[in-house]
Amino acid sequence: MTGPPADAPELLERALGYAAGSLALVRPALLSRPTPCAGWDLRALLRHLDDSLLALIEATAAGRVAAPGPAEDTIDPAGTLRERARILIGRCAAGDGPDLVAVGDRQLTARAVAVTGALEIAVHGWDIARACGADRPLPPSFALRLLSVSPFLVDDADRPLRFAPPLPVPDGGAPGSRLLAFLGRDPVAA
Repeated sequence: MTGPPADAPELLERALGYAAGSLALVRPALLSRPTPCAGWDLRALLRHLDDSLLALIEATAAGRVAAPGPAEDTIDPAGTLRERARILIGRCAAGDGPDLVAVGDRQLTARAVAVTGALEIAVHGWDIARACGADRPLPPSFALRLLSVSPFLVDDADRPLRFAPPLPVPDGGAPGSRLLAFLGRDPVAA
C-alpha cells in the first residue's frame, strides 16, 4: 500500500453499519460484562468507542482531532453511539470534509483517518457482540479488505499498549478470524 486506500470512506461506512448491528444487542444488564479487550467491561468499551466516534466526527467537520475530554455516562450509551454513527455515515456519504486532519502535531489525510477508524470500529463492533453473548462474524469480504490494510495501521509499537500480540490462526482461517487474531483477539473465545 503506497498510501491510504481510496475506498477508506466506504470502509468506514461499512464498519459503522456492522457496529450498529452489534450495538442493537446492548442491554443495560450487560454493561458490566467482560469484553475480548483484557480488563475492559462493556461499559468501558462503549465509552472508548464514543471517544473514537466523537474524534471522527470532529475530524470530518473541523479537520482536527483534539485530545479527548472526560468520558461521560449516558442513560443509553448504545443509543448515543448509534446516533453518532448515523451522523458520521451522513458525513461519509456527503464526502465534503477536509482533505487533511490535524491529529496532535501531525497532519494525516482524511483517508488515513477514515481507514484507521474503520478498523477500530469494526473490531470493536465484534467485541461488543461477543460481550453481549452473540456470534457476529465480520463479513468475509469486508474483513479481508481490513486485513489487507491492518499491517500498515498496527505495528509492534502498538503492542501491547493498544493491541495484544497476534495470535496463531489455523491455515485457511476465515478472513475475520485472521483479522481478529492479528489484533490479538481469540476469534473463537466467547
